[in-house]
Amino acid sequence: MSESIDRRQFLQSATLAATAATAVTGAVAGTALAAEAKAGAKPVSQHPGPMTRRWTEQRWLLDNTIRSVGMDWDQPRSVYLSAPCGPQAAADFAALRARIQKYADAAPAFEAAAKRREGVAKAALEAGDTVTARENYFIAAIHWGAAQWPIDEANAQNQLYNTRKRECYGAYAKLAEHRVEEAWIPMPSGLRLPAWFHLPPRYAGGRIPVVISVPGMDSFKEMGVSLYGDRWLERGLAVLAIDGPGQYEAPLLGVFFSMPAWQAAGKACCDWLAARSEIDAQRIGISGASFGSFFSTIAAAYEPRLRAVAVSAVCHEPGFHTIFEEASPTFKMRFMFMSGFTDEARFDEFRKTMTWEGHAERVRVPYLCMAGEHDELSPLEHTERLLKALKGPKRWVVYQDSRHSVGGVPSANLGPNPAVHVADWMVASLAGKIGPSEKWFVTATGQIVRTPL
Repeated sequence: MSESIDRRQFLQSATLAATAATAVTGAVAGTALAAEAKAGAKPVSQHPGPMTRRWTEQRWLLDNTIRSVGMDWDQPRSVYLSAPCGPQAAADFAALRARIQKYADAAPAFEAAAKRREGVAKAALEAGDTVTARENYFIAAIHWGAAQWPIDEANAQNQLYNTRKRECYGAYAKLAEHRVEEAWIPMPSGLRLPAWFHLPPRYAGGRIPVVISVPGMDSFKEMGVSLYGDRWLERGLAVLAIDGPGQYEAPLLGVFFSMPAWQAAGKACCDWLAARSEIDAQRIGISGASFGSFFSTIAAAYEPRLRAVAVSAVCHEPGFHTIFEEASPTFKMRFMFMSGFTDEARFDEFRKTMTWEGHAERVRVPYLCMAGEHDELSPLEHTERLLKALKGPKRWVVYQDSRHSVGGVPSANLGPNPAVHVADWMVASLAGKIGPSEKWFVTATGQIVRTPL
């Protein structure tokens, strides 16, 4: 049996059996396509999944690593998936960590958790318990999105999970304590980016600032705003949470990653926001995490209406050799799907064009960068070069001993909280309060050592 066939069977066997038993694939996927077409999106036909040399050679090592250290082997996935759900989801993720012992376990484990939460939500809604219903619909949507993560092709399984995610999040939106709207952002290609638009709970009219929330490679727009106590909404900012070109739902609709696509994405989002009566078009910011740090930078380089840029967990290495060739082989396969490639050699040529060089020099607005001292996915020397290229005021905050996902170390626990600092900085920057260009090194004792930048 070939490694390719083995991978497909591992990833799909459990979920395809359940799908066949309930006979929902065609019906639900068809409903999704019809709904997306009605909204103006254009789904694409099934996209075959990529396959890389390192995946074939290192699959055994990957599964042994997961069995040894758990589902968070490459990044704290269970932490950042759980965070927007709040403490109620803690037991879910404890069970998921116990169940996921190899890569193939991820999709069926999250599917089972999603189905359970969705069932609780429906029962609560029928009983008139709307708060319980909205909480469980939200958590179910997060689980359905997480179930999509291991699937690097636009097959029926991925479409099914995406549909269930949208249905659960849409049900949550109707019950949310703040205003949540489905949004579709027109792109020059004629396709549309999927998004959710949020207004603060205490919004009472008038024009307010907004932040465009850009997820990373392995996260999605439904995670962009927390169930309760969201850092942006609590500070009076609206949020446009997007899946940008190549991200999660976007490739299922034919919107793949490319440099021109992200150059256009910032303008498309600003055009959409400027047409909203609730939004102050002079106070639009953008915030991206992980690969979103690269995407946000490119978007800001080509859209001057983006007045502040905040990024964290950096991905700034031109060509991205480290994350694609030295880290988990899942990263490269994921990004090949995101950019519409199945041939590894062709992708290797394509990724040479992925760089901020020649683009970041156009950014003249305040720029905040949060990074771990020992980022294993993007050497900080590239971030340092990027910051030198920027033309506007900047702050570079480096946390001692932290890795790519900033946090989980004494410097982040005792010093400025990374997520809170980003939110406070964004509010101040959109209000015109600009600090000096500095590098902050946060020590293990929480002290900040400032040097000019």
